[in-house]
Amino acid sequence: MPTATATLSVSFAPSKKPHLSFCPFGATSITLTNFTSPPIRRPMTTSAVSIEKETVISERPHTFLRQTDGEDNGSIRSRFQSMILEMQESVCGALEALDGAGKFKEDAWTTPGGGGGISRVLQDGAVFEKAGVNISVVYGVMPPEAYRAAKASAADQKPGPVPFFAAGISSVLHPKNPFAPTLHFNYRYFETDAPKDTPGAPRQWWFGGGTDLTPAYIFEEDVKHFHSVQKRACDKFDPSFYPRFKKWCDDYFFIKHRGKRRGLGGIFFDDLNDYDQEMLLSFATECADSVVPAYIPILEKRKDTPFNESQKAWQQLRSGRYVEFNLVLD
Repeated sequence: MPTATATLSVSFAPSKKPHLSFCPFGATSITLTNFTSPPIRRPMTTSAVSIEKETVISERPHTFLRQTDGEDNGSIRSRFQSMILEMQESVCGALEALDGAGKFKEDAWTTPGGGGGISRVLQDGAVFEKAGVNISVVYGVMPPEAYRAAKASAADQKPGPVPFFAAGISSVLHPKNPFAPTLHFNYRYFETDAPKDTPGAPRQWWFGGGTDLTPAYIFEEDVKHFHSVQKRACDKFDPSFYPRFKKWCDDYFFIKHRGKRRGLGGIFFDDLNDYDQEMLLSFATECADSVVPAYIPILEKRKDTPFNESQKAWQQLRSGRYVEFNLVLD
């Protein structure tokens, strides 16, 4: 079966700021029940966005940043790219060590004007049915009406298209054992380019992301462990973060027609730019670093639990909620 790759999707509504999420490209090569992308809220009308076509490459480059951005100039762009590359390495390494048999297959891609990504998929391992950990760096142009909706000041609005930069990491992890929970996480950064005639910071920027747990069978000690790790990460920066972002996660992943949440939650935030930029970069990094200690201890306890066909069928039904949630938002 062809190896699946992924890219970063950016959708725009005239009255809303851009919404970032990862979605598979070459989607016919993957099964939705085993590997799905984070949801994309599609408005009734969208504005066109210009992103260059991807080209698959045989070896990953040192950086996906444009030369004008500098490879390691201390910018938020550069440091966020470094963070997601390091996170992909650490998460994939931890998952391979736990699985013991499966190995991640990697695809890399670039675009002519800068940007690109790395898709990693582990399939049919000893522990994981399918696990994907993908990163993307994207340059594009957004329509002016989308930029005007993105909290831009009146003095900084221009009639023409607005260049933007987006980067992120996204993952869905599906274990084989029905007593081992599915995990989803993604962390992302978005900014618009500063006007060419104005030096300094970007005109707009924000962070988003989160980590959430979806078990087929609930173990209270697992839920407590998972949420305690999320809370510790949040509390290092602001005691209001955990209750605020936990509720946001509960509300976001709510399947309205069922009156139920998709899983047992975690944390979720989006369009976050009302704090110091350096603080939020550190916060996103801390959240990313908490994925392995939040998830791996649970898998170590549950991966070898005996199960029967009925329990496996229930897991597959629960996994379908990922697809159902995405289709409801389409």
